[in-house]
Amino acid sequence: MKLTSKDELLMLEKMETTTPDIGWIKHSICVGNSASKIAEHLNLDIEKAKCLGYIHDIGKGVGEYSKHVINGYNYLKELGIDEEYANICLTHSYLNNDVICTAGGIPKEELFVIEFIKTHEYTVYEKIINLCDLMCTSVNLTLEKRLIELMIRRGVHENTVYHIKEAQKLKAEIDEMLGFNVYKLFPDVLDN
Repeated sequence: MKLTSKDELLMLEKMETTTPDIGWIKHSICVGNSASKIAEHLNLDIEKAKCLGYIHDIGKGVGEYSKHVINGYNYLKELGIDEEYANICLTHSYLNNDVICTAGGIPKEELFVIEFIKTHEYTVYEKIINLCDLMCTSVNLTLEKRLIELMIRRGVHENTVYHIKEAQKLKAEIDEMLGFNVYKLFPDVLDN
């Protein structure tokens, strides 16, 4: 079953009443809205990009934060959601098919997640969500400001420099696809 952004917004609204920290919900909405702008300029499916952005952190509403990647994937699979939508829960935190390329230190993920990340070929939608995840709080920020915000919140780890370099490469890849700097789509970035 495929989801719509309308379905996802309703799901997120319901979770607002049961989740103590709703910051991730505002972040997810920002990611979805940002992804739809990029998708529009790349002539991709705008609704799909928006929906994937809305659901990427859904695992934070159904279990402990530290396991949100696998919790989100399992939750969507249990609902009968298509694999391609559930996969975003697994891929959004890791750049370049590398489980070490993440913010906040080297995770202790389940073997299933590690193997999936190593072998899964990221779609353009997953790359867009990766970038938007690294540009959004509840508002759009430059990649650099968001990475600093993550380091302040989560600390600096042995993989931090690697993650920053790979995040910059990802932005350059999206810029190249667009034919211009992605920040042009988000005038509020410069204000923040």
